[in-house]
Amino acid sequence: MPEPEAKIVLLAGASGLVGDHALTALLDAPDIGRVFAITRRPLGREHPRLANRIVQFNNLEAQLKGMTCHVAVCCLGTTIKQAGSQEAFREVDIDSVLTFARTAKAAQAQRFIVVSAAAADPGSKNFYLRTKGEMEEELAKVGFVSLDILQPSLLMGLRRQMRPLEILGMLVMPLINPFLLGQREIYRAISVKTVAAAIVGATRSGRKGIQRYTYAGMQALTRLKSVRTVPLPDPNTQQRRR
Repeated sequence: MPEPEAKIVLLAGASGLVGDHALTALLDAPDIGRVFAITRRPLGREHPRLANRIVQFNNLEAQLKGMTCHVAVCCLGTTIKQAGSQEAFREVDIDSVLTFARTAKAAQAQRFIVVSAAAADPGSKNFYLRTKGEMEEELAKVGFVSLDILQPSLLMGLRRQMRPLEILGMLVMPLINPFLLGQREIYRAISVKTVAAAIVGATRSGRKGIQRYTYAGMQALTRLKSVRTVPLPDPNTQQRRR
């Protein structure tokens, strides 16, 4: 049996917490042949399989015209504090994500992997969760063969600037996680390294259509160590039915 072709991955958001770990995990994966990381500023990283493209997102489709890839990974995201307003937050978490998705579709990506949030819902009263839910709905309209939506709750990882509540959460959540069972399991805190490993696992998945992965589903993705040509049934995959 011939070896599967090494995948070319287009990555957005590599300068963020999840994106930085995802980039490391992708570069460590033997079945990833090349990673094109698009950023607004140089990453300052060197690797024989890494190409860092400096772009302007308001002109992204034109700047990457002619590029081809197998998989696109989107780790774009911000906070209200960083963005400065709800409108600016939506520009990053919806508009920039969709711009990247359309660019990836034009680059012939068959699989699009995006990091969203646990309990994302376009009908939520919570602005953050509503925005993430709207982003998911819009991505579904782009028309990828495979759309993998990772929905982590609290991310366990060290940021350059951490808020007091984030530090408190990292201390407390490991103690609370075992008590979050059943439908509450989706709210378990998860290591950013686990999310990054799940992203790599998703690149190896044979599933088509829209798949949503919460805590247990992401753990299952980390165990995919080789490319699957036949979809593997996974009871932990969360698919929202509307």
